[in-house]
Amino acid sequence: MESDILGKILTVTVDRPLGSCHPTHKNLRYPVNYGYVKGILAPDGEEQDAYILGVDEPVEAFTGKVVAIIHRKNDVEDKWVVCPLEKSFTCEEIMELVKFQEQYFETELITTTAQAKETL
Repeated sequence: MESDILGKILTVTVDRPLGSCHPTHKNLRYPVNYGYVKGILAPDGEEQDAYILGVDEPVEAFTGKVVAIIHRKNDVEDKWVVCPLEKSFTCEEIMELVKFQEQYFETELITTTAQAKETL
């Protein structure tokens, strides 16, 4: 089950550091670090994508906890949300930080807070 990953500690390899542009859509700049989890395949056949929140400088890799899953209802893949162990974010804060990309999808946010679900 997808929510089994919530609260887990894992490492994200960053391929789109904070401040970088999307490889295809050059007008889309990343306000957060974004990458993938090596060895975990997502439904699209690629390694699992993840946003890194709470890290305010570009990084190459980051180890943190999974605090949410952004389930895209109109896409084949979900995005994981990872942050430093000592940090937490509300649903509203998470969606505000990732709206630069998630605004184009119908999403459901699944969080560690009592396994809450919020459709946005």
